[in-house]
Amino acid sequence: ARQAAMAAIIEYEDLEPVLDVVQALRQKHFVLDSHTHKRGDSAAALAGATHRLQGNLHIGGQEHFYLETQISSVMPTEDGGMIVYCSTQNPTEIQKLVAEVLGVPMNRIVVDMRRMGGGFGGKETQAASPACLCAVIARLTGQPTKMRLQRFEDMQMTGKRHPFYIEYDVGFDDEGRLQGIELDLAGNCGYSPDLSASIVDRAMFHADNAYYLGEATVNGHRCKTHTASNTAYRGFGGPQGMVAIEEVMDYIARFLGKDPLAVRKANYYGKTERNVTHYYQTVEHNLLEEMTADLEQSSQYAERREAIRTFNAGSSILKKGLALTPVKFGISFTASFLNQAGALIHIYTDGSIHLNHGGTEMGQGLNTKVAQVVAEVFQVDIDRIQITATNTDKVPNTSPTAASSGTDLNGKAAQNAAETLKQRLVEFAARHYQVAETEVEFRNGHVRIGDIFLPFAELAQLAWMGQVSLSSTGYYKTPKIFYDRSQARGRPFYYYAFGAACVEVIVDTLTGEYKMLRTDILHDVGASLNPAIDIGQVEGGYIQGAGWLTTEELVWNDKGKLMTSGPASYKIPAVADMPLDLRIKLVENRKNPEDTVFHSKAVGEPPFMLGIAAWCAIKDAVASLGDYRHQPDIDAPATPEKVLWGCEQMRHKSAARRASGEGAEPIVSAPSRVSEASPGSPSPIQDAPVGASLLEKAPGLDHSVLEQK
Repeated sequence: ARQAAMAAIIEYEDLEPVLDVVQALRQKHFVLDSHTHKRGDSAAALAGATHRLQGNLHIGGQEHFYLETQISSVMPTEDGGMIVYCSTQNPTEIQKLVAEVLGVPMNRIVVDMRRMGGGFGGKETQAASPACLCAVIARLTGQPTKMRLQRFEDMQMTGKRHPFYIEYDVGFDDEGRLQGIELDLAGNCGYSPDLSASIVDRAMFHADNAYYLGEATVNGHRCKTHTASNTAYRGFGGPQGMVAIEEVMDYIARFLGKDPLAVRKANYYGKTERNVTHYYQTVEHNLLEEMTADLEQSSQYAERREAIRTFNAGSSILKKGLALTPVKFGISFTASFLNQAGALIHIYTDGSIHLNHGGTEMGQGLNTKVAQVVAEVFQVDIDRIQITATNTDKVPNTSPTAASSGTDLNGKAAQNAAETLKQRLVEFAARHYQVAETEVEFRNGHVRIGDIFLPFAELAQLAWMGQVSLSSTGYYKTPKIFYDRSQARGRPFYYYAFGAACVEVIVDTLTGEYKMLRTDILHDVGASLNPAIDIGQVEGGYIQGAGWLTTEELVWNDKGKLMTSGPASYKIPAVADMPLDLRIKLVENRKNPEDTVFHSKAVGEPPFMLGIAAWCAIKDAVASLGDYRHQPDIDAPATPEKVLWGCEQMRHKSAARRASGEGAEPIVSAPSRVSEASPGSPSPIQDAPVGASLLEKAPGLDHSVLEQK
């Protein structure tokens, strides 16, 4: 197949590509119309604000780098249909698209998805291409067909996290509290929309993060460039919106000479007032203040802030930074119709249970959690439950496993099916043994019926002999949510998940290298279904988020070809990038007030945004070069090259301030956002020490820990 592809002769003409999102924005080169959230009169608020700042920010994309690349296998069946084995987060869409390309009804196509070797959003839509190609070849040849992309092919062909360009105009008072803001969020969608409509929407929904914006206008633009169509990635646009407002918080703090955390807390949503978002959803069950206070104390934020200032004052090369940032992330598909799920449960006469649901397992522990839910309903051991592959001829019309909804939707659907079967068994047992239904109790693999105790398997056998159906479907749809796009207002999210991270870093200002020294995380998961899984998700989410904002840089040439198409040039976080000290705690005794699965909360995407604290901590370290008087010129990702450039810019600004004779008053200029030094410009890298990194010689580091790591 590869030889045949190489033999193909393609005639084409080179045209001038649009590769820059800023150029696309200025030319209004869009794949879809722009959208606006508006509350109040932001222009008037800005005109009358005590202080006003303007700036811009570039936020890079991110490669999914799932361990298993895109892969599909298709087998023709005797009835003219196809069985599709595909690594996908969205089996129903694969079923629909394969049926379309073959010109057959959907009932001729069965998609079987046992597990993925990672997804992160990259297999929500983009798994369709290999599946459809295999289906066409299988139809033409009558033979089973399989396609697997090599790593470099996968990286070059598939979409990434949307890069964003941000422009902001913000007004605030002497305490740093926002009075008005205008934000323009321009997403680089690539050549076609894919999921860009909803992704840019979610970026807009999360442009507030944890903060009451005051009078606000938020514009979302879906820019068209001549690159692969970008797609879903963990957080689905939310992280880009949050990075934008965290940049604003830091900028305000530098301008006022305040601790960034103080500015953040001054802008937190309140519980009874200042608690309505710019899209008119009320922020209920707000844990921001309590969680921040808890993390401040447990991480010793105030003491470490003073210690870091002392360290930086005595260290001209190595600089430490500290940041504590919050997370408020909305849970639900923003496309409301997707908030539904189904499940299927069979109880066999030996008491074993077969479970199938519409979610897909990609290593996040979904199957374990859903099995736990069913085991809890029947009060049996989880070993009794067998979950089979996600299959479109068992549970049809499924929503994708995305938007952190896997357990919320499929767990509730499975719970619904299990409760239906349990009620049938209760009614049968009460009738068979002539007792009240209230006297039937499931406990520890047995069933108490009045004074009689039966093993669960025995009751299942009796019920079957009593002609009771031991099979049931389950269904769930998320309540309360709606969004009127024409009015740009509603309740798009069922609830919010909260979190906070405190990160300390050390930066070598001669090389731009940095190291995370310590990370403290407090995260809200409601009543955790499985703390081990949830902590693992928090760990992985934080590291993946920090990687996006630090080491993971995508580079295209002037023809639009991706140059970082493998692990040699695209750097995901490795063991050496982990914090030397990582402390994670789940919020205790805080059930989700909404009627979710046993009052738990989603944990897939929210921890990703905890990584923003690492980016802010790096900027904090660089800001110390200018006595915290200027906002560092560091776009995301903050690669060592960009950090080094930011250090040089900070030194120039600091020197200019001293030369001008300005004392304590801050001189604030909008970040220039130059991502890398110009060719031929002087670089302090030439003066970098030879041998061991300065980071390894940093005073105050526990070198025994460093060696162990």
